[in-house]
Amino acid sequence: MKKLQADVVVIGGGSTGVGVVRDVAMRGYSTILVERADLGQGTTSRFHGLLHSGGRYVVSDPISARECAEENAILRKIQAHAVEPTGGFFVSLKGDDPEFPDKFVAGAAEANMPCQEISPEEALRREPRLNPNLNRVFEVEDGSVDGWQLVWTAARSAEMYGAKILTYTKVTGLEKEGDRVSAVIAEDRKTGETISIETDFVLNCAGPWAGQIADMAGCHPVEVIPGRGIMIAMNHRLVNTVINRCITPADGDILVPAHTVSIIGTTDVKVDDPDKLEIPENEVQQMLDAGEELVPGFRHARAVHAWVGARPLIKDDRVDSSDTRHMSRGMAVLDHEQRDGIKGLMTIGGGKLTTYRLMAEHIVDAMERVTGNQHPCRTAEEPVPGSEDKRLYSVRHRLEHREENWQADQVLCECEQISTSDLEREIQEGPENPSMDDLRRRLRIGMGPCQGGICANRFAGAMCNRGYADADGATALLQRFLRNRWIGLWPLIYGQQVRQTALDYWMTSGTLDVNHLPAPEKVVL
Repeated sequence: MKKLQADVVVIGGGSTGVGVVRDVAMRGYSTILVERADLGQGTTSRFHGLLHSGGRYVVSDPISARECAEENAILRKIQAHAVEPTGGFFVSLKGDDPEFPDKFVAGAAEANMPCQEISPEEALRREPRLNPNLNRVFEVEDGSVDGWQLVWTAARSAEMYGAKILTYTKVTGLEKEGDRVSAVIAEDRKTGETISIETDFVLNCAGPWAGQIADMAGCHPVEVIPGRGIMIAMNHRLVNTVINRCITPADGDILVPAHTVSIIGTTDVKVDDPDKLEIPENEVQQMLDAGEELVPGFRHARAVHAWVGARPLIKDDRVDSSDTRHMSRGMAVLDHEQRDGIKGLMTIGGGKLTTYRLMAEHIVDAMERVTGNQHPCRTAEEPVPGSEDKRLYSVRHRLEHREENWQADQVLCECEQISTSDLEREIQEGPENPSMDDLRRRLRIGMGPCQGGICANRFAGAMCNRGYADADGATALLQRFLRNRWIGLWPLIYGQQVRQTALDYWMTSGTLDVNHLPAPEKVVL
C-alpha cells in the first residue's frame, strides 16, 4: 500500500474539484486531488460550452443569474485563453410568451447583468441565419468556453502551488478515527495499487457521485439529483453568437458556437444513476427540431456527434424531485459535522461551470470557518498560466499559429489544426501513458467535422513513430478511441450522416482492418 499525507484531500476532478484544489493550494495548504478518471471527464466535459451571462436564470433563479454575471467577468480575466467572447442574443419569436421579455429585462436589471435590446433588423444583420420571425432581441455577454482548457490550466496552477493531481485514481473508502474522517483510501486504476492518504479534511466535489462518497463516511443520504441532458454538435458554425430563446428555460433552447462546430442543447430528465445515461432517439429529434426553430434549415446541416451528461442538482423542496428542469442551479455546501456529526468532511453540489471558481471559494471559506484558520481567497485576481496577457481566444487562433510554421510542423488534424508539436507537448506535460481520449480532451482530437475519421489514424501512428507506444499499443489506443467515438455517432445515423459514417467505417475497417490488428488484451484506460 502506498501512503501519502495532505492537509486537505479533494475528491472529484471536474471544474469544481479543480477550482477547489487550486484555491486550497493558494491558501497555503498541502493538498491532493483524487479523480477516478481523467480531469474534466464527467459533467464538466459533457455540456454545451456556454459561458453563462446569467440571462438564462434572471427570471427563474435570480441568485444564480447574479453569480453567473459576476463570474463571467472574472473568468474572462483569469482564464482568458479558455473563453471566446461570442456574445449572446436572447430572441423572442412570434408565438412565444409576449410578457416574458419584459420579465427578462426586469430580472437582468435586478441581477446587475449587462443587457441591451437591439432591433430584429440589427440581429439579422449580424446573424443572417437566425429565424426572421423575431419580436424582440436582447444582447448579453454570453461566451463560449473550452471546459478542458479551463480545467487543465487551473490544475497546473494548483500544481505550481504544490498540489498533487492523481487521475485514474478511484476512491474506495473513507477511514475515520472516532467521529472524524482521517484518511481517504483509493485505488490506482492503471496499476491496481492501493493508496492511503492521511488527511485533516476532505472536500467532496464529486458532482453527481457526491452522494456515493458521503455514504462511505456513514453520512445520512446526500440528495444529489442527477439531471440528464443530451447535446448535439453540428458540422460547422451555423452562428457566431450564442442564441437563446427568450422564454422560461426549456429543452433545446440554446445554440452555442464552440470552436469549429455549433452545439444545440439541452434536455433535462431525472435519472437514478449518473453512470447509466442514455441518448434517446426522440430527444435527438427534439433537439434537431428545436434547432430548426432558432435557425431555419438547421436540419440541412450534418449532425456529427451526440453526448449526454448529468447535472449535480441539489434536491429542491420547492419542486417535485423528478422536475430537474426547474430545480435551482444555485450551489449548496453541506457541513457533515453539523448535519451528520462527522467532522473533517464537507460536500458541495449544484452550481454551473461558469460559477466553478465561486463554488470553490465558498467551500474553502466554509472549511476555514470550521478549522479556525483565515487566509484570503486570491483566485479571482490571479490569472492561471497562459492567461497572463488576458487575451481571449478566437476560433481562428490555431490557424494563425499554424500559418507561422506550417512547413516545419506537420498538421495531424486539419479540422482543429492540431500539429505534431501540440501532440508532443501534451504527452510530455500531461499524466503518464495517456490514451487518445485523454489527448482528445486537451487537444480536441476527433472533435471537428470528420469526428476522427481521418485524423485518428494519424495520431496513433505519430504516437508509435515517436516512441510513446509500440505498434500493438498504438493499435489498442486507436481501437478504444474509435469505440468511444461510436457512442456519440450511432444515435445520429440517418440521412446524410449514414454516408459519412460509412466512409469512416471503410477507411478504418475496410482499408486498415483495424478491428483485426494485433493489440494487447489489456487496453490502457
